[in-house]
Amino acid sequence: MLKAKRTTRLPRLSRAGFRWITGPLLMLSAAVGFAVLDSLVKLLGPAYRVWDIAFYRWGIGFTLLLIFSGRHAAGLFKTPNLKLMIIRSFTGCIAFLSLIIAIRNIPLSTAMVLFFSFPAFAAIFSYLIFGDRMSRGEIFCVVMALSGTAVLLEFRLEGNLIGYVMGLISALFAGLTVNLIKKLRENNGPVVIYFYFCMLGAMVALPGYIADPTIPADGLEWLMAAGIAISSILAQILMNIGFKYCKSWEGGLFLTAEMVFTAFLGIVILQELISWRFWTGGSLILISAVTINLLKAAPRIGLQRARL
Repeated sequence: MLKAKRTTRLPRLSRAGFRWITGPLLMLSAAVGFAVLDSLVKLLGPAYRVWDIAFYRWGIGFTLLLIFSGRHAAGLFKTPNLKLMIIRSFTGCIAFLSLIIAIRNIPLSTAMVLFFSFPAFAAIFSYLIFGDRMSRGEIFCVVMALSGTAVLLEFRLEGNLIGYVMGLISALFAGLTVNLIKKLRENNGPVVIYFYFCMLGAMVALPGYIADPTIPADGLEWLMAAGIAISSILAQILMNIGFKYCKSWEGGLFLTAEMVFTAFLGIVILQELISWRFWTGGSLILISAVTINLLKAAPRIGLQRARL
């Protein structure tokens, strides 16, 4: 008798097995979207004030989400967590406006370094809200990412004290915001979360915008203003989806890659010079992101091997 040839089949990964890669991919994609947003804001130039950029980002975003939703637009207003949704929207606005105040009082690079310390605050709030604990390896990855950001952006102690205070406040509220987003994702869609942020953000920015509005002068500037809104929509929705698959501080860690992508776009689009800071800081940030992902994947890889 001929014996049936026995073939070895590789075990299929469960849906839970893909969570360790889905979250990072979504967060890195969101970081690319935020980098495009940063580049468009830079291209618009200093003629556009904080309130102009904020209103175009949130106001156009609010309008586009209503248009794209069509007959289902009424569903965007429905949420079982209205109070928490409003709080999340205002904490996001506070983080954004505090960052702008910081930029006006201290060097841009220093303000961005302070802002991108938000994964550390996210880890603290993650423990307080969700009871999440961090291993030594995970803490090391956060410190590495923060160090990479400081190298990339050249931290300098210059400017007014208020700038440093507002920079830290922006990081604190950003850390709180990402935790609130993760909490809201338990029973709210990613689009609804950003819709409320746009709606309340536009209300906050409207008085400042009306006081002395800067209107796009030509079709190209209108395209850039629309690009700011669209890139923000895509980045925010990808980020909101990503928090379904990773902890709040982990998501914040992957989002620090925004500065690497922003620097890369500056080199490609604006012909900015490449320095050792780009390679060193960018490498530290990316290594930290890869390492944290490997730390998350290790237990699952071991489990898969045990099943073979």
